[in-house]
This record gives sequence, structure tokens and C-alpha cells, in this order.
Amino acid sequence: MPEYPLLPEAFSSIAKVLFCLILAFVYLRYRSSIPPMPDHISEKTFRFCTDPRSVSSEYANDPTKPPSHYAEYLYEKGLPAVTEHQSPHLSDSSDKHDITRARQCGNWGGSNPSKLFLQCYHDALCSLDHDPLSGMVSPSLMGSSGVMPLTIIAPLPDICRHMSNLIARAEHEVFLATNFWIASDASQLITESLVELSRRAGERGKKVVVKIMYDRGNIKQVADSHQLVPVEEYTGRAVQLPHPSDVPNLDMQVQNYHRPILGTFHSKFMIVDRKFAIVQSNNIQDNDNLEMATHLEGPIVDSLYDTALIAWHVSMDPPLPLLGSPAALATKNSFSDPAFQALFDGEARIGVQQQSPLPLHKAGSSYYDPDIASEVRRMQQALQPLPGETRIEAVSRHLNLATRLSQNGLAPGSENDEGMTPMIPHKPHQPFPIALVNRRPWGALNHNGVNAPQNEAWLSAIHNANSSIFIQTPNLNAAPLIPFLKAALERGVEVTYYVCLGYNDAGELLPFQGGTNEMVANRLYESLDKASKQRLHVHYYVAKDQIAPIHNMFKKRSCHIKLLIVDGHLGIQGNGNQDTQSWYHSMEVNIMIDSEQICGEWRDGIERNQSRSQTLLEYPNVGKTDQIDTYRYGKASQMDGIWRDERGHEAEGAIGKDPGHFAWAKGVIGAVQRVRGAGGF
Repeated sequence: MPEYPLLPEAFSSIAKVLFCLILAFVYLRYRSSIPPMPDHISEKTFRFCTDPRSVSSEYANDPTKPPSHYAEYLYEKGLPAVTEHQSPHLSDSSDKHDITRARQCGNWGGSNPSKLFLQCYHDALCSLDHDPLSGMVSPSLMGSSGVMPLTIIAPLPDICRHMSNLIARAEHEVFLATNFWIASDASQLITESLVELSRRAGERGKKVVVKIMYDRGNIKQVADSHQLVPVEEYTGRAVQLPHPSDVPNLDMQVQNYHRPILGTFHSKFMIVDRKFAIVQSNNIQDNDNLEMATHLEGPIVDSLYDTALIAWHVSMDPPLPLLGSPAALATKNSFSDPAFQALFDGEARIGVQQQSPLPLHKAGSSYYDPDIASEVRRMQQALQPLPGETRIEAVSRHLNLATRLSQNGLAPGSENDEGMTPMIPHKPHQPFPIALVNRRPWGALNHNGVNAPQNEAWLSAIHNANSSIFIQTPNLNAAPLIPFLKAALERGVEVTYYVCLGYNDAGELLPFQGGTNEMVANRLYESLDKASKQRLHVHYYVAKDQIAPIHNMFKKRSCHIKLLIVDGHLGIQGNGNQDTQSWYHSMEVNIMIDSEQICGEWRDGIERNQSRSQTLLEYPNVGKTDQIDTYRYGKASQMDGIWRDERGHEAEGAIGKDPGHFAWAKGVIGAVQRVRGAGGF
């Protein structure tokens, strides 16, 4: 009888294939049993929103158990958000019952949300049906209110300056979350403030609790996404946080969080003493980015506090000392400070005149201020021209600090130019509606994790826009977004968006990533009729001191702001980019506000702190002149979405609308850069 030595191996291979097919069949049956996302707020979601309990309130009652215990206890395990994407915005969320229901699901204090805000909030809540914590906040805290004394639109170090001042002024606790932390001048601002905080705490005879989270991928996260970092690791060369012996009056814990494979902890926010919260676009590293941060106070701080606990997930040792002291109970805020009020005396927006120059607060040379007003004045002094220096040269000097490169300013100086204002204090105002529209990280190699409050709020805002949409983001290529922008344009809405030329172009060329900014702009223009094209205004970021975009590959002048403003009063700001990674995978934290004052001042700050001079351009290589007479520096052609100079030449390094053959190979390089932290997060 012949022998068949390979028969067992063959049967083994067939068995493995059959096993995989059975698993796939079971999964598909499981998927088919999950109904699509509802287009109305379900009874379950309504119950969670109106239940006064939250993860943070339950954890405060008994911090011996981890926050994850209370998340599961209150909201069950919840099905993962793997439903087929069925956006609720295709239904009419302007239904009176839906609007009333959405209003009842938030704690707005004395503020009165607009119809547009409630439409967006309603649609964001619909995504909670299968996973009540897909928004990384207890549903009862998702809709809130608050005030915003300060916005920062500036180079990355300027935001870290404010963060370091808040840390140094802390009395009880600090929670800092960021995506990428690398030893740098920016991180030194933070670490030196921790040393200063420890010194001040020692003088008071009291310890301060500090929690820090970041994402530095580790093989151990395959087994557990939440890894507490040992002292020898977080004090090592890559991170360089202070050793416990250098901060004896701090109780500090550090966590490294990443959900394999693609579930990046992209969040960037900070909470100090459960009074002040920062939601920002920047990581803790040195780069050439213009960034944006908002300083929040009031009940919304409790919502962010809840997000912090849910993200931390594991036990805290020691627990945060203010677990039982909600921000909603505070009776004062920064507006109560006479020094802050004085910023607005006599119609002057910011008083910068000083009897003597104020040195810049920077790494290695710290000058901590006692309040926001003092920070603002010190910051504005840094942008005053030195003897023999023009105003634009002063701006260039400031923009070059982070990279230590020498990029000369090319923009013409003008006495009428209002000048760059990195720190923008907001005139005292009443609390306004604020909702957290976050998303949970999704690590799987698919796009099933799309239904989340962040995405639904974005789409709803665009779907319900009546007159105008403004977006600023490093990249704009998320597949669900483009059809909604097209539909808005076709119904007569003006759409303006600012993107960064070449931001992680290589990574965006990978399959399923959506393509580069130029490719997307070109495809969008190509899909529009003549009238709609005139309503679409695509701009490539131009720094305050420049007259043309500089490709991101040169690392001289880039932009990393994430902002959406609709109809002049609804704004969404935070961590999320309009790209595939932020839409489908990363954990993001964003605020959605309802304030015409703040949105107007945001828009003014965006224009003030970027180049907005106007010039007449023609594009001879395209074939004819565009129909619009004036263009801001960086404005793309309304014929094909590409930026060209007055001679018709694209910017140096630009890929253009056609990346050519083997674009995927460039994408592999970009993916490697992202993993190394050199790419576009």
C-alpha cells in the first residue's frame, strides 16, 4: 500500500481553512444580527443621558475599583460599533420631537442651544445606541455648558507656555493627555513646570497628584492597551520626564495607551485642579506647526474629567484628590479676575505697553506668570519688533523658535496689519452650550468604527448648514465627508477650507487613506457644476510672514489646527483631523460649542495669525484666468483645486493632482514615518 507522508499536513491545512471560513461565517451572521444605527435617540440612550450617574460620580464614591469597573457597571459591556454605516442625517433631524429630545439629554445650565446645535447633538447621540461610551464620556455628561476665557492660535511652544503656567499654578492635581511625547524644548517647558509645581507644593506642605498619558507603541499593548510606565522608562532619553527624586512633592503616574493595531491615542487635553481644561491640537514635541488650543472653565470641565477617567481605565494610585469636587459647583472663573477684565478696558483688545520689557518664558529660562492676563501681555511683548526689526521680521523670529531654522519673512509689512496675536482672550461672556463629541479608538484593520459622536456631529453640521462652512485641518480626505461637502455646495452653501500643503503626503497615498489634499481638492472641483465651483474656496496654509505655501516636507511652516465653523455660531474644535485615521481609528476629544461671539473671534484669529494679504493671480498653465478677481495667499484655483504662483508654477515639492504610478510605494514610506512619530499625527 503506497504511503502518503504529506496527507496529514494536507488535512491540517484544509482544516485550518475550513475553521477560518466557519469563523468568518459566524462573524458575518453576528454582524447581520446588529441593526443599523438608529436615526432617533433610543429609549436606552435617553435613559443613560438623563440618569445623573456617571463614571466619575461612581468612581468618586469608591475609588478602590478602577474607572473601567464603573463604565461596565453603568453601561454594560456594549456592542462594538461595527454597524454598517448608516448616517442619521439622511433623515429629518429637524423634527420637533427630536429637537426636544436632544435638549432634554443635555445639562445646559442657563444657556439656550440653537436648533443647529441640537440637530448636531441629536445625531451625535444616535451613535451611542450600540456603544454608550463610543464618545468616551458618560452620556449624562456629554451635553453641558461653560465659558472660554482664552484661545491660543500660535506655534506649538506658545501653547506649552500656557500649559506650563497652569501646571505651576496648580494646587491639587494635574491630568495631561497627549498623543506623541518626545524630549524637546516643548516637553522641557512642561517638565520644568512640574519641578516648579513640586517646589511650590513643598512650600505649602502638601503633595500634588499628577497623571500623564501618551501613546508610544509597545508590544505589551497586544495583551493590555493600558500600560503603566515604570520610572526608568519615562525618565529615559526618549521622554525625559522628571525623576521622583526631582519632584518629591508630586505623586506622579504615567500611562502609555494604544489600542493595536491602528487605535491611536490621538487625544490632546489637560485638566488642572478640576477648574481649568485645555483642548488642543498639538502634541508635546518640537515642530513647525501652527496649532490651536482652547481654555475652558465651568461644568464642561467635569465632562472632560470624566473622559480622562474613562481613558485612564485602570486603578489610580493615588486617586485624583478632587474626585468629589465637581467644577459645576465653582462660583468664580477667570472673568472674576480684575486683571483679566483690564485687558478689555477702553475698547483695547490687548494692552501690551510695559514700563520695561518682559523676557519670554521658554525652556531653560522660566518666567511664570500669576494669571492669564500677565501671560497675554508677556506673549504680546515677544512679538514686538526689536530695534531695527520690522513687524514681519519679529513674526519670523517667533515662528523660527520651535525649529531653530532660519526662514526669512517674505510678506510685505503694513502699518494697517493688526499683527499676530497668539493668545486671544475672549471678552467676558455668559456660559454657552458645549458638548463633547469624541470617539473611542478602533484598532481593527477596517473602517467599521465610523459611527461615533465626533463623525456624526461633523456630518450633521455640514448637512444642516444654511449659509457657510469653514474648515481648517492638516488633511481633508475622509471618504464620508466629501459627499456631504458636495451636497452643501450644490444647495448654495459657501464652503471654505484651509489645509496644509503636503502634510504627510506619502502616508495619504496608501490604499484606503483617501489621497493627498491636492488630489481630493481636484476630485471635488471636478465633480461640481460651474455655480458650485464658485462657492468652494480651497486654501493651502500660508504662514503669517510668507506669501506662498511651503510644502510640509521642508518642516518650516506647517499647520495642524483642527476646526469646523458652521453658519457663524456652531464650532467644533479639538484633536480630530478630517482624514481617514481620525475618522476611523484614533481616539479623539473635541468640543462642540454654540457661540457667535467665540466662533467670530476664532475666525478672526485664524485670519490674523496666518497670511491674509490679497493679490491678483492668473494661472496660464491651466488655460484661462479664474473668475474671481482677488485671492488670498494660498488660495487654490477654482478650476482644479491646485495652488500655483503668478507664473503658473506649483509649490516646490508639491505632488499635484496626479501622483503617478507606484504611489502606494510612497505611501509605505509615509506609514513608516507615522509609526516613528515623524509623520502626520
